[in-house]
Amino acid sequence: MVRLVRGAAAGNGQIAWDPAVAIAPEAVSGFDAVIHLAGESIFGRWTAAKKAKIRDSRVAGTMNLASALAQAEEKPQVFVCGSAIGYYGNRRDELLREESSPGAGFLAQVCQDWEEATTSAVQADIRTVHLRTGIVLSPKGGALGAMLLPFKLGLGGRTGDGQQWMSWIDVQDMVGAIHHILKNDLLQGAVNMVAPKPVRNAEFAKTLAVVLSRPAIFPVPAFAAKAVFGEMGEELLLAGQKVEPGKLISSGYPFRYRELKASLERLLAG
Repeated sequence: MVRLVRGAAAGNGQIAWDPAVAIAPEAVSGFDAVIHLAGESIFGRWTAAKKAKIRDSRVAGTMNLASALAQAEEKPQVFVCGSAIGYYGNRRDELLREESSPGAGFLAQVCQDWEEATTSAVQADIRTVHLRTGIVLSPKGGALGAMLLPFKLGLGGRTGDGQQWMSWIDVQDMVGAIHHILKNDLLQGAVNMVAPKPVRNAEFAKTLAVVLSRPAIFPVPAFAAKAVFGEMGEELLLAGQKVEPGKLISSGYPFRYRELKASLERLLAG
């Protein structure tokens, strides 16, 4: 395995890379598969500068890498690139599949641009997969990592009215599904990276509290989420997507964690 790293490369296992500039095709020639998941964190208040970093880190980096792969003498068989279920926007109770139309809003537009940035790789006949990823559950970071402290203190609860859908995936299934995609030549284009059973925000909060043996009686009002986080609060905390992992299911991926409680119990054991 060889990693693309920012800054100077340390040894043969790394390739120096600045996502904002072009990368030499010979630097990425000869690999069977390339996995690209890099991007600025979407957490934090979305100032104009933050939004530019969120978009540019994904779109420019992907475009430069895809272009280099398309021009490489030995092209990879598969290019797996990040995306997100934010592609669908806030769709309330609509069941969303890979063929569903894109939504509206900042994140939806970023995801559309992100996926379109792989065009040169697609045109070079490289099998290209867009990982439309939901909430990846890991106690080491992300949404679950941020929720753990208040919930452990007994200060957790739903966000807004709690009716927004949360499409999640256990980190173990996230890794397993990527391995599955690498080996399955029929998978290309968008792939929804979520577990088969999404839950509403209120149910997520209740389940997390039960696993931690804590109450979940301190909701975050919608106005507070908007006041503290602004546009991010509206699009990320109060909006939701009910997403189905159609391609993973039809291609036979064996989910390890279909139920939220089982996933949280494993992740938070001990």
